[in-house]
Amino acid sequence: MLGIETSCDETAAAIVTRDAEGRATIRSNVVRSQLDEHAAFGGVVPELAARAHVTWLDHIIAQTSREAGVDLSEVDAIAATAGPGLIGGVLVGLTTAKALAAALGKPLIAINHLEAHALTARLTHNVPFPYLMLLVSGGHSQFVLVRGVGDYERWGTTIDDALGEAFDKVAKLLSLGHPGGRALERVALSGDPKRFAFPRPLLREARLDFSFSGLKTAVRLAAEAQAPLSDRDVADIAASFQAAVTQVVAVRARQALQRLKSEHPDMPPRLVVAGGVAANRAIGRALAEVAEAEGAELTVPPIPLCTDNGAMVAWAGAERFALGIENGLDTVARPRWPLDTADMKVNPHAA
Repeated sequence: MLGIETSCDETAAAIVTRDAEGRATIRSNVVRSQLDEHAAFGGVVPELAARAHVTWLDHIIAQTSREAGVDLSEVDAIAATAGPGLIGGVLVGLTTAKALAAALGKPLIAINHLEAHALTARLTHNVPFPYLMLLVSGGHSQFVLVRGVGDYERWGTTIDDALGEAFDKVAKLLSLGHPGGRALERVALSGDPKRFAFPRPLLREARLDFSFSGLKTAVRLAAEAQAPLSDRDVADIAASFQAAVTQVVAVRARQALQRLKSEHPDMPPRLVVAGGVAANRAIGRALAEVAEAEGAELTVPPIPLCTDNGAMVAWAGAERFALGIENGLDTVARPRWPLDTADMKVNPHAA
């Protein structure tokens, strides 16, 4: 399976195999980041991202084929992200996949970017269905019950900013550059997480939703009150912000696991974490402690496969192809595409 990913600011392609028992092998996985193109703007510029995909995608696909030792004529099908994402970038990848499918006479499989993240743990750890997923990335923060391919139930989501977006905005506020997640985490290591008592939004509510907009505002007000900021101020604000979001994520994860055990006592308690924020070590430690306390199995794919990549798209395509699912060349790109919609469902007889 050839997988193509262009939904944001990574131009990526991969070739992945899936055997009859559902075991995966990543033959190649090439990712080109666009950090240099967007750094001067402090965030991703959609038009620049789409242009970079146009410039580089053909080269990335060719490199993927060479590294895998597989000619494109030998793949069984071509999978590409069809949404959600920045629509210009999604169109570049999906149109390229359509052209290849038509030229090579191969089936096209349109992939929901969120499903690709949801199934990554099966690519890396062969995790059996069902399991609970926490997706935390620059664009999404949600709990999803994953029953099978195409069978998803969303339990909670952000009502404003995604967690990764909040990290990036706070980092920008503190002049830490873009992308901000890694830089903020690094600076927070030397800070005092108790100096600023930032709010923990929605923490007293039973629902599994997130909200980070108010926390982001509290950080801005604290920074303005301390201006001009010293290095110590920056480190303490970063540490206090990270402590706040870590507590929120940990409490929500505990609530989600407790709901899983209450509503589905026959399901083995499994928590899978996906998305780029999974790289944050403080959040990772907190989730490990929660999983251990709740008697749950925690799975976090390798960080390069938590961030956007072609291998996860190829794997999602392989999972769908194994169930006999194909899409036509009239498939449209979608800027929004929730996981829990009817068109994600798989024919139960095929499954």
